[in-house]
Amino acid sequence: MDKLIKTISASGYFRAYVLDSTQTVKEAQEKHQTLASSTVALGRTLIATQILAANQKGDSKITVKVIGDSSFGHVISVADTKGHVKGYIQNKGIDIKKTATGEVIVGPLMGNGHFVVITDYGIGKPYTSTTPLITGEIGEDFAYYLTESEQTPSAVGLNVLLDENDQVKVAGGFMLQVLPGAPEEAIARYEKRIQEMPAISSLLASKNHIEALLEAIYGEEAFKRLSEDTLAFQCDCSKERFQNALATLDKKELQAMKDEDHGAEIICQFCGTVYTFNEEELETIINDKS
Repeated sequence: MDKLIKTISASGYFRAYVLDSTQTVKEAQEKHQTLASSTVALGRTLIATQILAANQKGDSKITVKVIGDSSFGHVISVADTKGHVKGYIQNKGIDIKKTATGEVIVGPLMGNGHFVVITDYGIGKPYTSTTPLITGEIGEDFAYYLTESEQTPSAVGLNVLLDENDQVKVAGGFMLQVLPGAPEEAIARYEKRIQEMPAISSLLASKNHIEALLEAIYGEEAFKRLSEDTLAFQCDCSKERFQNALATLDKKELQAMKDEDHGAEIICQFCGTVYTFNEEELETIINDKS
């Protein structure tokens, strides 16, 4: 089962989240049948959204939109405070790798655009914050968002490793943040450690990548584990929700679906579930509108 572990340094000046999101990204790949580059881009976005949602309380929801102008199009992800996340990528069929190394390409395929975060506290109008895409690699764009929009200096590492068949092998990451009052010498020490940290891909490839991430972040410095929360890909769509959406359509449109198409089929873009409505069900919706 996927998990997110929250930690804080013994000094109280730094906090870090480390994640194993392997099953989450595996399920996303299976549901959307994404190819290699699309899988990695979607996976990184899902992990970033899980981190942001872990910072919220109550029934808040976080939506992340990575809006690019290149091959991927938009990547959309939504997470709640209970560890559930869902998401999709507009172009799921991108599979481009570097010829020499076989490394999956992401950044250039995202292009220019924006990293948009929408926070819905469930009490009214959601709050939206936007920063530009810096590299399109998503992890760097996420770190830039945290530093610029939330005014919290942060280091972020997220990635998805694929096996020889381009199936998800492991996915996860970390976020390290400086807390108020941290002295400059302590910040410099952590900055040096992060700069010297092995690549996130090599840490994720470790036998126990959660412990490898924590060791890379804290080194010999003491820290406390605050909590461990479960994570999962879970969509909250339902036939009832789509029935309510159909009910907002004009009666003429609904009648055309019934008479000409003899039913309706709706596919949830977040999870790929197909919902069908036969003629009788459409007739019921039409009569209810009357």
